[in-house]
Amino acid sequence: MSTTLVQIQVEEKRFRAHQVIDRLALDIRAGEIVSLVGPSGCGKSTLLRIVAGLETDYAGRVLIKGAKPQLHSPEVGFIFQEPRLLPWLSVADNVGFEAGRGGGKHPRVGELLAEVGLAAFADAWPKQLSGGMAQRAAIARGLFTQPALLLLDEPFSAVDAFTRMRLQDLLLSIAAHHGTTLLLVTHDVDEAVYLSDRVVVMNSGPGRIAGDVVVPLPRPRDRRDPALGRARSEVLTLLNGAQQDYHDIAPDIAAAPPAAAPIDWSKLSFAV
Repeated sequence: MSTTLVQIQVEEKRFRAHQVIDRLALDIRAGEIVSLVGPSGCGKSTLLRIVAGLETDYAGRVLIKGAKPQLHSPEVGFIFQEPRLLPWLSVADNVGFEAGRGGGKHPRVGELLAEVGLAAFADAWPKQLSGGMAQRAAIARGLFTQPALLLLDEPFSAVDAFTRMRLQDLLLSIAAHHGTTLLLVTHDVDEAVYLSDRVVVMNSGPGRIAGDVVVPLPRPRDRRDPALGRARSEVLTLLNGAQQDYHDIAPDIAAAPPAAAPIDWSKLSFAV
């Protein structure tokens, strides 16, 4: 039986007067793939930032391998919605960014680029890559420090459907090869049930866990498998309830919550 890798206990998270998360508890086992889905504003991305150590102003406790999350920790990688490759660095140097100047020459960079199918583009500039290729480079960069936990915030939402499916399969292959635990935020229910061992549904006002759906299917999975359809229906049922909860409390939160403080990218690494 897998050991618990991540323990999340967020009693409260606020942005000024607006409470975003309330009494949220979630454990993630080593090697598990967990997706977070829910209405916009329910705190999914905020929860990722807390786990990454980017948000520290909250009541509660988060442990990764028994320790509090720290910025720049090699134990945690982060892949964003956009690839966020540095345009003045080659693809290889972007992947090896954590190793400092000349990081593209690190042996692990070549291995990762080969794994994501970009070995021939090591010396290319980011502007020479397609959207899907750039996101593959971002996946390689997120894995450079060999993190135990990889956080992904809607990583495939900006690419077309066919590329998205290919990237999903690539992610599963890489996670299995490296034994990496994944915590993924997505608005795509089909993506959530296809990728995940467990889909956690959140509701709004403030964000809490409405329930979760276990997807006990071996991999590789067939996207046409009726069992995936049944899991999708379970997730949609929970989402419908979460959406109703949101409408019930909407009159009390007519003003949109203030955005999280912007990140100063000059002070952060890409594998946080």
